[in-house]
Amino acid sequence: MTVDQLPMVDALPVEHLFDMGVNLQPAQAIPTPLGTRLTFVTTGGVIDGPRLRGEILPGGGDWLLVGSDGVGRVDVRATLRTHDGALIHYRAGGVIKIPPNGMDRLAAGEVLGFDETYVRTTPSFETADARYAWLGEVVAVGYNVLSPNHIDYRVYRVQ
Repeated sequence: MTVDQLPMVDALPVEHLFDMGVNLQPAQAIPTPLGTRLTFVTTGGVIDGPRLRGEILPGGGDWLLVGSDGVGRVDVRATLRTHDGALIHYRAGGVIKIPPNGMDRLAAGEVLGFDETYVRTTPSFETADARYAWLGEVVAVGYNVLSPNHIDYRVYRVQ
């Protein structure tokens, strides 16, 4: 099979897995030669959806690097605990592009609407719990909304 034999798609089929609301401590801004590092430490959160329910445990976080191009490179790691007690390691990479006044607006307590930002993540999951082993076999995509000290995710499995 050659690449010209593959079907062209204009939309990917997806399945909604869950929504996730994550509470964060205020960012720790660290200027570096590579850009500004923003460390957001997780204080907890909620997972709710058709395929996964539970909570985000405190202590994870996002180690965001904002380059001179204004693009943030996401590096999220957290521990999820399902409603039935399974522990799952959550990791997500991705990109964040917000309006030029976005950081000031967040600092002023505003929510940055989905339509004015580009916040996309690629979550991955690890667990030895057989009930949730299927998570390690999916490609997932997260669409996100930014709020002061909070981020909301809607996570889909690409079918």
